[in-house]
Amino acid sequence: MSLVFPARPMAVRRALRASMTGFSRLSLTSDESGVIEIVLAEVLNNVVEHAYAHHKDGVVELRVKRRKDSLEFTVLDDGVPLPNGALPKRSEHCLNVPVEDLPEGGFGWSLIQELTRDLRYHRSNVRNKLEFTIKLADTQII
Repeated sequence: MSLVFPARPMAVRRALRASMTGFSRLSLTSDESGVIEIVLAEVLNNVVEHAYAHHKDGVVELRVKRRKDSLEFTVLDDGVPLPNGALPKRSEHCLNVPVEDLPEGGFGWSLIQELTRDLRYHRSNVRNKLEFTIKLADTQII
C-alpha cells in the first residue's frame, strides 16, 4: 500500500481511515488494529505538527509492506529534520503521581517506541524517512 497526501490534519484523518480500511482485509486482531492505528496516528500527526510546523504546504508519503508475521512501514516527508537529526531517546514517564501532576504530553514517541520494532530514522538531503515494523501473529497473514 502507498498513500501520498497533504500534510494537513484532515488529510491525516482521511489517510488513517483509508489505511485502516485497507488493513481490515488482513484479518487482524482488534489488538493489532489498535496498535497500528495508534502508531500511525502518532507518527503522521507528528509529521504535520512538527516537521511542517512552519510550512503551509507539504506532502507525506506512507508506504506499507506485508511480511509473513509483520507489517513494515515507511513514512517520508520533506519537512524539518528531527531535533539533533536523530530519534528521541526513550523516556519513561512517572505516572505514580496525583492526576493534576501528570504530564500534559510527550507520550507520542514513547508509544511509538514501545509498540514498534526496528524503528529507524534517516535524513537524506531534504527528506525525512522513518521506518518501523509492527509484529503480527504468524497466522494472520498468509
